[in-house]
Amino acid sequence: MRPYWAMLNARFRALLQYRAAAVAGLATQIFWGLIRMMIFAAFFENAAGRSPMSKEHVIAYIWLGQAFWAMFPLRVDAEVAEMIRSGHVAYELLRPVDLYALWFSRSIAARVAPTLLRAGPILLVAVLAGWIGWTGPASLAACAASLLAALLLSSAFAVLMTLSLFWTISGRGLTHLITMAAYVLGGMVIPLPLFPDWLQPVLNVLPFRGLVDVPFRLYTGHIPPAELPAMLAGQLGWALALILLGRWILRRAARNLVVQGG
Repeated sequence: MRPYWAMLNARFRALLQYRAAAVAGLATQIFWGLIRMMIFAAFFENAAGRSPMSKEHVIAYIWLGQAFWAMFPLRVDAEVAEMIRSGHVAYELLRPVDLYALWFSRSIAARVAPTLLRAGPILLVAVLAGWIGWTGPASLAACAASLLAALLLSSAFAVLMTLSLFWTISGRGLTHLITMAAYVLGGMVIPLPLFPDWLQPVLNVLPFRGLVDVPFRLYTGHIPPAELPAMLAGQLGWALALILLGRWILRRAARNLVVQGG
């Protein structure tokens, strides 16, 4: 475990240096959070029927999404992508380490570092403004546990997107498809309970739900803390499935890889 922890630690410390980018991202996310809050406020004011989520739950959901936005699988690892394109990935394959675990460690650091830089200030603003309320220690603990599982799931998605570069020139097509599917079907655009009833069974079995919907609704209490074991089972089950898929893809890529005709 030492080389993987060393990689995670080194990558984490390197990403913490991007403070100016974090401040710029912080301002942007607060701005978009205000816009989204106004959109949903107008929706609730003009809704004809009963909503499956209260206005307070939706607003808290929005600001949790802004706070933990950087944890989302948005892009491939740029450094690993360059290694694959240039052929330098051959040196990575020669290292006496588990390459998937090494890249997974990088992916975790790439999500934790920017989240730590942005989440605190955004949550502070949202709490002081009354947009996020206190729901109790049980809900908070359930949300924290679910966020850790969401981190593993998000990292597994990110590594899969990076591995697609072994078969594509830029990888943008598949990356955009996965990102947009996760963004919409995970609940980042619209909370999943607001989707039509006929779509709920499909949304509940897809892996994207575990990225956003589950931890945020656990915090607001829309999902009771007593359901945490079932929620964690779904998140960790999908994370394990994606990790195993990623390992299989990496093994196939390593067998078929040709670098500079060698």
